[in-house]
Amino acid sequence: MAKKIVEISVEEKLRALYDLQIIDSRLDEIRNTRGELPIEVEDLEIEIEGLEKRAEKFQNEIKDQNDEISNKNEVINHAKSLIDKYKAQQDNVRNNKEFEALGKEIEFQELEIQLAEKRIKEFGVKIEFKDETFGDLNTKIAELKNHLKFKKEELDNLVSETQKEEDFLIEKSKEYSKNIDERLLAS
Repeated sequence: MAKKIVEISVEEKLRALYDLQIIDSRLDEIRNTRGELPIEVEDLEIEIEGLEKRAEKFQNEIKDQNDEISNKNEVINHAKSLIDKYKAQQDNVRNNKEFEALGKEIEFQELEIQLAEKRIKEFGVKIEFKDETFGDLNTKIAELKNHLKFKKEELDNLVSETQKEEDFLIEKSKEYSKNIDERLLAS
């Protein structure tokens, strides 16, 4: 079979390229009307995600501090029960040495209680600070989510206004590109 050779003039080739360029230029104009909005939306989403992870970390740290407070309260309760036990034993001692040893144990347990109470206060201050920071963080997240919602609505409105035209132009661009490729291959 003989190949069908179609002569396409330079003018027709240039006309086809010109038409494709016009279509692609219009597509660029449509995309430029969106401006930096898609990037802004993406940046806001990333920032919110980071802040939410940070808030979750604060929440976990607050939970850990509360667990530490519970542990210290258990230490205090245990020390108090040991003090009561040692005081009861002091009533039944046989010599002065035993009495002094129990006295030292009682003193040690009282120091343990004081240390645990000090740690509880420290943990309380840390929790208070983290709670305040956590609240500020949640406020900021809420503000950014509202801003993101507004930006997404703005972007969706822009996209919906131009979507039909953009889809049509993309189809035409593909069609013209295919035709140009076929014409250039034919010559």
